[in-house]
Amino acid sequence: MKPVVLKMGGRLLQDRNALDALLAVCARIKQQRPVILVHGGGDQVDQWLAKFAFNTEKIDGQRVSPAEQMPVIAGALDGAVNAEMVSRAMLQGLKPVGLNLSAGNACQFTVNTKLGAVGIAKPADATLLNVLLAEGFTPVFSSIGIGSEGQLLNVNADLAAAAICQLVKGQLVLLTDVPGILDGNMQLIPELSTEHAAQLVAQGVIKGGMKVKLDAALDTAAALQSNIVVAGWQNPNDLENLMQDKPVGTCILY
Repeated sequence: MKPVVLKMGGRLLQDRNALDALLAVCARIKQQRPVILVHGGGDQVDQWLAKFAFNTEKIDGQRVSPAEQMPVIAGALDGAVNAEMVSRAMLQGLKPVGLNLSAGNACQFTVNTKLGAVGIAKPADATLLNVLLAEGFTPVFSSIGIGSEGQLLNVNADLAAAAICQLVKGQLVLLTDVPGILDGNMQLIPELSTEHAAQLVAQGVIKGGMKVKLDAALDTAAALQSNIVVAGWQNPNDLENLMQDKPVGTCILY
C-alpha cells in the first residue's frame, strides 16, 4: 500500500484536541498502510521571532528567512514543534520518529536566495525512510533542511511534503485551515484541473499560501501521475473517508 503523506500546519498545531483527534485517525489508518507526517508551524515561528525582536516578512505566501533568523526558526520548527508532534503521536501509539528533511539524505536542496536561507527540496535517498516504514515507525518531518554547505534552511512545509511524497511514491494530503481550495465566492471546488487552476491563479482567486499548496499539489500530481487532495483538518473523519476513496476537500487532477 502507498504510504499516506500528511502535511499538517496552520491552526491545527495550536489546537491540541484537534491534533490528538487527527492523530488518532492516523493510528487507525496505519493499521492498513504506512503514514508519514510533515509539519510546518508558522504561528509558532512568528511568536519566537517576535520574542527575539525579529521582523516577519512573506513574499508570495512564503516566509523570508534571513540566515541570522535561522537558529530561531529551526529551534521552533525542528525543536519545539517537532517534539510536540512526536509526543502527541506517541500517545496515539504511532511509534513516531522525529526527523528533519536532511535525515538520511532524504532530500537535497537548492537555495532560493530571493527569500534568504530558504531551501527548495528535491527527493534524494529513500533508504532511511523505507527502513523506518518497514519496521512500523511513523516518520515525523519538520520543514527544516541542511544545505550543501551545512547551513540551516527553512523549507515551505507544503513543498517539503510534496518532496517526501515523491520520494516514497505515496499519496499526498495537504491539510489546511479551510475545507479545500475555494472559488471567488468562497465556495469549495471539489475537483481542479491544471487548466482551471491556471485560470484561478491568473484571476487572483488562488494566491499566497494557497498558491504554494496548489504548486506543491500540481508538481506531485505530475510526478506521480496521481491525484492530490487539499482538505481541511476540522473533521478528522474526513481523512478516513478519503482513504475509502470518498470525495473530500479539493481533488487536484493530474
